[in-house]
Amino acid sequence: MLKQRTVKQLVKTIGVGLHSGTKVELTLRPAAPDTGIVFRRVDLDPPVDLPASATGVGDTRMASVLDSDGARVSTVEHLMSACAGLGIDNLYVDVTAEEIPIMDGSAASFVFLLQQAGLQEQNVPKKFIRVKKPVEVREGQGAQEKWARLEPYDGFRLKFFIEFNHPAVDATGQTAEVDFAIESYVKEIARARTFGFMQDVETLRGMGLARGGSLENAIVMDEYRILNADGLRYDNEFVRHKILDAIGDLYLVGHPLLASYVAHKSGHTLNNLLLRELLAHPEAYDIVTFDSDAAAPHAYARQTRQEWAFN
Repeated sequence: MLKQRTVKQLVKTIGVGLHSGTKVELTLRPAAPDTGIVFRRVDLDPPVDLPASATGVGDTRMASVLDSDGARVSTVEHLMSACAGLGIDNLYVDVTAEEIPIMDGSAASFVFLLQQAGLQEQNVPKKFIRVKKPVEVREGQGAQEKWARLEPYDGFRLKFFIEFNHPAVDATGQTAEVDFAIESYVKEIARARTFGFMQDVETLRGMGLARGGSLENAIVMDEYRILNADGLRYDNEFVRHKILDAIGDLYLVGHPLLASYVAHKSGHTLNNLLLRELLAHPEAYDIVTFDSDAAAPHAYARQTRQEWAFN
């Protein structure tokens, strides 16, 4: 049986919110089978639970934000991406502020934390959402058009196209594809950092965003070049980070997907709309489990056999 997973023990870290600039303590705790990923605002009295769900997402400006009864937890996508990459089904995420810490701008720190806590299989079958019919959302027209699509696939595969019209981005790969039956999330995706442009900083800060951004937690560019002294971690780090975000956004559906995801200039908003479109068509998906590793898609069967390493 392909089993659900949680962590073996509690683990903590402290960081700063990318958009709020607020110091926050993050605690990851084990959760019982079928709990899902639950974010908890422990700084509020009483504490407020915000389960990870596609319909629980409110604001999607520059991040995925969970809202519930006036409480919110923002920038959940990198941690959700790490949970998806390591096959974590059940987890409590306690935070002392309204934003998940940005750490180094990738999912690598969260992968490290989860591995530090240890992964624990639970004697309950892992549930998957299997896409049976294509589902698509589009926005804009002509050169401004953006779209995202889910198609049936016996595994989990993502392909992403970006287009930023910036010399530093244009000099790298604009397209990336990853199939987790073949490739490792930790090696190929987890270390890709978020990115931004200096000319946008003042505008974003005026909107209450990017207040905690720096060269320590993002790839930053001026009009022509990358300002980070250490350069890029991957030749096509920009598009790989978009895949990292998409994995986290899609995991907000509540279960790992059996699907092929293809997107052109998509972001948090379209990714969430895509999940809502899928859920609005019950005939387009079903919930499945697997009695054995042999019966499961290779992408997930190999996930249960490995504690992903960076080297």
